[in-house]
Amino acid sequence: MDAIEAIKTRRCIRVYTEQSVARGIIVDVIDCGRLAATARNEQPWEFVVLTDPNQLRIIANKTDYGRFIAQAPVCILVLCKDSKYYLEDGSAATQNILLAAKAHGLGACWVAGDKKEYADEICREIGVPKGYKLVSMIPIGHPGEQPDKVKRPLHEVVHWGKF
Repeated sequence: MDAIEAIKTRRCIRVYTEQSVARGIIVDVIDCGRLAATARNEQPWEFVVLTDPNQLRIIANKTDYGRFIAQAPVCILVLCKDSKYYLEDGSAATQNILLAAKAHGLGACWVAGDKKEYADEICREIGVPKGYKLVSMIPIGHPGEQPDKVKRPLHEVVHWGKF
């Protein structure tokens, strides 16, 4: 799948089949995250891969809108050193991971981390050292749904010359 098709067809997937995801694909998806744009080339990110069903369940139960993490075969946590542009950098890495998952025929969903009340608790649960922020959690798996949510049309969001 080319990049434009991945961007235009990616949707949030919250239901997954029981089929596992090959380790090589997970590594490739994270590699795409690692290659994201980064302010001042700081590359503040670290990625934690969760595949243990019990661990996925524990993390899912700590969230408010991410309970479906427990059904995913994989969840990638994007963490960044607490720096000036950690949120921008971590968000760029997250988007690359979402697109790479789609390009591999997988479904994924961005579950919020930063600014959530549960972020520190999840960081403690997975042993994150002090000085890092949880930017996102990305459950990934083979899609068990095909959402039909429509994005706003281009003509509604583009403004030429002024708002």
